[in-house]
Amino acid sequence: MGKTLMIGSCEPFSGKSAFVLGLARQLIAANKTIRFGKPLATSLEFENHVEGSASKDLLIDDDVRFIGETLGLSEKQLIPSLHLLGPASADKRLANSDLEAGEGFESLKKQLHDPFDGVNILEAAGSLHEGLLYGLSLCQLARGLNAKVILVHLWKDSCSVDALIAAKEQLGDHLIGIVLNAVKPEDVIDLETSVVPSLEDLGFVVFGVMPRSPLLRSVTVSELVRRLEARIICCPERLELMVETLSIGAMSVNSAMEFFRKCRNMAVVTGADRTDIQLAALEASTQCLILTGAGEPLLQLINRAEELEVPLLKVDHDTLSTVEVIEQAFGHVRLHEAVKANYAFRLVEEHCDLDRLFLILGISSIITKDC
Repeated sequence: MGKTLMIGSCEPFSGKSAFVLGLARQLIAANKTIRFGKPLATSLEFENHVEGSASKDLLIDDDVRFIGETLGLSEKQLIPSLHLLGPASADKRLANSDLEAGEGFESLKKQLHDPFDGVNILEAAGSLHEGLLYGLSLCQLARGLNAKVILVHLWKDSCSVDALIAAKEQLGDHLIGIVLNAVKPEDVIDLETSVVPSLEDLGFVVFGVMPRSPLLRSVTVSELVRRLEARIICCPERLELMVETLSIGAMSVNSAMEFFRKCRNMAVVTGADRTDIQLAALEASTQCLILTGAGEPLLQLINRAEELEVPLLKVDHDTLSTVEVIEQAFGHVRLHEAVKANYAFRLVEEHCDLDRLFLILGISSIITKDC
């Protein structure tokens, strides 16, 4: 009989997909067969239906598709979603006063309980309550599927435990453990030595403390182009570059150069008339240069940007609005890049005690660390 494990969180973008990737890879390394899915789809921005595939007419979430491709899973190992979370579907369900998961839930339940010598991994929606309108919240799924739950939880300080205590009260025995994520790197050891024992005394099993990663929080230049509705002036072939930090070029050029040297993989936002700042930014670790305000960049700047292969973008927003859009993007984008996936593998392997998890699940853990 297969085992069903749900990965949830108290708030969106807590790092569930990164943990799923690392966990699934270690299960595969231990010669376990896995299936993966999201009962409530939350992303269908990319092409899901592959011509001729078994799931052509099924609802496959983008995260499921990406993780499946990254891990080399077959179509049969991808569990279709039951509903798509979105304004249109929510309007329809609300109009019909429909709060049940529907017939598809019984089919999912049957699929998960059919003879299967492996692990079903299901990723829940963004928070404990998200999905209630569809009958597919984390607690509803855990109870309905008799699934074990791991919470990936963003940790800021000890006040962060409130949400965990509330989750524990709602999930009861279904909650088997937690993973603390996005911890300041300099605080990891302190949490492991002081906070984790206190959490264990409260009845939480802590499977890991993962440090905050600028890479996992990063966003591609192409995503910034989409969110800003920016015009690409040069280097459209370099939109896959990853932006980890944001800098605003509103100071003197000497101060800007000193500041730019301290930052890495930047998006630099500055006025279209600040050619001095723009040229200084190009000589630093800049992944894209975003120009705001009236005017067009000088040919000298365009030529230098092309020479250094730095995308140059022009937006209609003012600097403040542009900065707000970019800041909102950091840490709020989906894990759909291979470089992030590879980092997630290492992050989970180095900072999570999966042997302890496997022991609780009753899974043998013959894992080679150099896999």
